[in-house]
Amino acid sequence: MGLPHWPARFALVNGRIVLPHAVVSGRALLVEDGRIAGVLPLAELPDTAASVDVAGRLITPGLVDIHIHGAQGHIFNEATTEAFDSILRANARRGVTSLLATTVTDTIDNLVAVLDLAREWISDPPAEGEDRAQLLGAHVEGPYFALAQAGAQDPAHIRNPDDGAPERLLAYADIIRIFTYAPELPGALDLTQRLVERGIVAAAGHSSAREEDVRPAIDAGLRHMIHLWSAQSTITREGPWRKPGLLEVSLTDERLTGEIIADGKHLPPTLMRMAYKCLGPDRLCAVSDATSGAGLPDGARFRMGELEYDVCDGVGMVLDRTAFAGSTTLLNQMIAILVRDVGIPLPEAVRMASLTPARVIGVAERKGSLEAGKDADIAIFDDDFNAWGVLIGGRVASGF
Repeated sequence: MGLPHWPARFALVNGRIVLPHAVVSGRALLVEDGRIAGVLPLAELPDTAASVDVAGRLITPGLVDIHIHGAQGHIFNEATTEAFDSILRANARRGVTSLLATTVTDTIDNLVAVLDLAREWISDPPAEGEDRAQLLGAHVEGPYFALAQAGAQDPAHIRNPDDGAPERLLAYADIIRIFTYAPELPGALDLTQRLVERGIVAAAGHSSAREEDVRPAIDAGLRHMIHLWSAQSTITREGPWRKPGLLEVSLTDERLTGEIIADGKHLPPTLMRMAYKCLGPDRLCAVSDATSGAGLPDGARFRMGELEYDVCDGVGMVLDRTAFAGSTTLLNQMIAILVRDVGIPLPEAVRMASLTPARVIGVAERKGSLEAGKDADIAIFDDDFNAWGVLIGGRVASGF
């Protein structure tokens, strides 16, 4: 699709600009050569800058989703150009300008195929790529999980990290940003150390760990907890003694960052508010955990690997209704839920979906906020957080 190309220098005017700690009006966001040049008073705009009037809308950094499996009937595990293209386009249209291709538990051969395509995509993006979200790397979620916490992950492919297979996956350390596993499993501590040595964020999830299981992994460098409350062990009793699980460690250890699926289905507002109060907006990310059901209507069936699920009441469900199967909401609509239902101030809610995840995966020097020198990844939202216009690297990706 031919998309319009704007001048190298332009300014977005007449908008409410969402900065990391404030929303400012009466100023302009100046873009030069694909980067943010600054937020300036209108009187200081250079005469050579073309002005684009956004009619009072919100101007935010492009959103960064570090945990997303798919959208529009496709998941990254398909390991096809068609699937990657469809998912990345669907996100760009909604203001998600960069993301991690997140896998679901699968055969090692197929996970390698996903990583191989992701590496190829990153090194040589398809032509006319401005209308797709940027692929920043991969998030390997599984297959090293506790069977009891499988959730919608296919139990047929769940394994232990001492099986010798991590070596095949770690051959893609150059593009893997996050690797999630259950820290109580045989070989998990060794895996933690290998991830840290390669600069990969070691993350815990789908786990039955108790506190004594996870503490050694944290000491070894585990630093992130995926989708709090979802597939996470929690407090148990042994006689009169209360034993904390992964959840309680996630909420109290200041070395950790974490995620919530803020679709209003996985967690009620009270639990999202608890996570926000415990971790704060600089350690807590909003993630979509979207599956191939994202963008499909209620009642639609979708697949992840060999298993089938459906969209029910705006969320992915296993067919027997015993567990969620990821969300069907993309990240832009989660900001509205965080502000309206949870009561999080707008700048902080946006930060949780942009700058904080960018920091988690080590790209905050160029992504996640409207600060001078960063990539001009910009979303312009109506008040309901539908995207009116999206820019990636200063080029039109959607809208306008």
